[in-house]
Amino acid sequence: MGEGDQMLKKRMNSVPLNFIRIGDKFWKKHIDLVEHAIIPYQWDAMNDNIPDAESSHCIENFKIAAGDSKGDFYGAVFQDTDVAKWLEAVGCSLAGHPDKELERTADEVINLIGRAQQPDGYINTYFTIREPEGRWSNLTEGHELYTAGHLMEAAVAYYYGTGKRKFVEIMSRFADLICDTFGKDKKLQGYPGHPEIELALIRLYYVTGRKSYLETAKYFVDMRGGEPNYFLEERKQPGYKKIFPEFEGYLPLYSQSHLPVREQKTAEGHAVRAVYLYCAMADLAYEYKAQGLFSACEDLWNNIVQKRMYVTGSIGSSGLLERFTTDYDLPNDCNYSETCASIGLALFGMRMAQITRDAKYVDVVERALYNTMLAGIALDGKSFFYVNPLEVWPDNCLEKTSREHVKSIRQKWFGVACCPPNIARTLASLGQYIYAVNEEGVCVNLFIENDCELRLGGEIYLMRIKSRFPQEHSFILQVTGETALPGLWIRVPSYGKNYQIVCTEEVIGEGQKSGKDAQILGRRVACSIEKGYAHILEDVAGKTLQITFDAPATFVRANPNVRADAGRVCVMRGPLVYALEEVDNGANLEALYVDTKQPLTETYEPELFGGVVTIKAHGKRVEQSQWSESELYGTKPVTLTDTELKLIPYPYWNNRGEGEMCVWIKERL
Repeated sequence: MGEGDQMLKKRMNSVPLNFIRIGDKFWKKHIDLVEHAIIPYQWDAMNDNIPDAESSHCIENFKIAAGDSKGDFYGAVFQDTDVAKWLEAVGCSLAGHPDKELERTADEVINLIGRAQQPDGYINTYFTIREPEGRWSNLTEGHELYTAGHLMEAAVAYYYGTGKRKFVEIMSRFADLICDTFGKDKKLQGYPGHPEIELALIRLYYVTGRKSYLETAKYFVDMRGGEPNYFLEERKQPGYKKIFPEFEGYLPLYSQSHLPVREQKTAEGHAVRAVYLYCAMADLAYEYKAQGLFSACEDLWNNIVQKRMYVTGSIGSSGLLERFTTDYDLPNDCNYSETCASIGLALFGMRMAQITRDAKYVDVVERALYNTMLAGIALDGKSFFYVNPLEVWPDNCLEKTSREHVKSIRQKWFGVACCPPNIARTLASLGQYIYAVNEEGVCVNLFIENDCELRLGGEIYLMRIKSRFPQEHSFILQVTGETALPGLWIRVPSYGKNYQIVCTEEVIGEGQKSGKDAQILGRRVACSIEKGYAHILEDVAGKTLQITFDAPATFVRANPNVRADAGRVCVMRGPLVYALEEVDNGANLEALYVDTKQPLTETYEPELFGGVVTIKAHGKRVEQSQWSESELYGTKPVTLTDTELKLIPYPYWNNRGEGEMCVWIKERL
């Protein structure tokens, strides 16, 4: 097999956000929050205007670095990234929802960043204010390149959203400095402790066409994991300054620098760092047609989704160092499952799907977006989860214990606040996940209601999806254009049964457009199944396709090697994972068993969470009444009583107050 044989000759890409309008009932209530609640709220948070919330100070840091204010740096060494991700969310939002006042505010922030930029192009408020002599001396912990990457991504998003290039030009000056500083024959031969700039440099290359950005991204990836290990050597240098106490006894495994990337077979270390690195690896594998690098991406993906991913699409099972551990180690009540990690997994999966046109990647992207990403934000857009457990007992989420990272209620803000703006930029850019396009045609990946303008090979096509997914497992697809669409692939979800595509309406006769001239055909559409997609084999221009499949609520079990879930089941309906909450089922959810031999009942509740399907199951409860408060142990037999269990979609837990929650329920055999 030659180089690049597993990859498409022409990669597919997302539709530009300004060409797509989402009207989906399920998602719109979240997306509308970006413009009306999340962006304003996070602007207040960054300016320390939210009472009782942790201080951010990040705007003030830029003012100090620019000489506009006096004072000292405050916050984490990567505090600038809060501003970067906020600006990225703004750019994505403006692409679909122009707002002159918001754009004016963002322009002022960009001007502030420009004033804080040093004469040689350098931008980082921590090092500019506190350690100007310490530049590039702590790649292990300093997060300079990571911070630069998020600023570059923000510049790209803002350019796509507004057409303004000033931020791109500011960040290009910084990128030029980085390219001049790092490389085989350059001043430094290091690479970032926290991957991010690699994928950002590639995005900046796509906008500017500067090959040096792509080459530097490749250099950072190719150097990673070589011997001697850069980070271990850096830590030996005189005057090396330790920043994070938890890095004592530093292991290269933590930063995915334990092996050259092409030799890595298992997902290791900090989960967010890992998937950001894998995104860049996928991009570079395509750009350089490097099959060895792409094979490593496939191995790493398979290890994650087959052995190290939660049913909710979250990753990173250890609260200590926010990292992967070992195969099948997936505890439910003390896991980390950072929101950012699932967002990174979705970005990685999107790239893999675009490169291969294989829908198996989209199945995981969808799972992560519908479950963990959405769980990270409250329905009002003003509180957030950083950590996403699958089981919570509020009483034992105590500080200075093994579960102190687990929160039983969403928080107003965080001292390290990477997740809230990451959610904002993901919701604002949700359109990038719906379709994948190139000159050969279009893949329909997600069943989200939208109107979209596609430009393929000089032709313009209008595509419309009408959907009530995931409440209903059907949607209508319409394509109009002057010529036949070159190709159309519609995803067949792994959970969908009895999948069919029917042409329900066709205009008959030249120029006849009215309803009375249309004949209801109701015939099956000719297609073939290719790597999880239904490849449509006929011209569908001017026709209405109805796609239907069955995805009823069902019990799901884990591989028995997942010790935490042995003897337990969870409930899924389509991509949504369901959970028990104390408000519906009473306290001590661990005392509940579910009878999997009895059918599940689905009910649509229009007033709950803006309209959701809830599920009821038959169960048993361990009787507590025969035990006195003074008895901790005894020989009493277990007594079970009948009870009805009610489950809600996992992403909406904790929107009705604090209480217990669990996803995996003991199975009554």
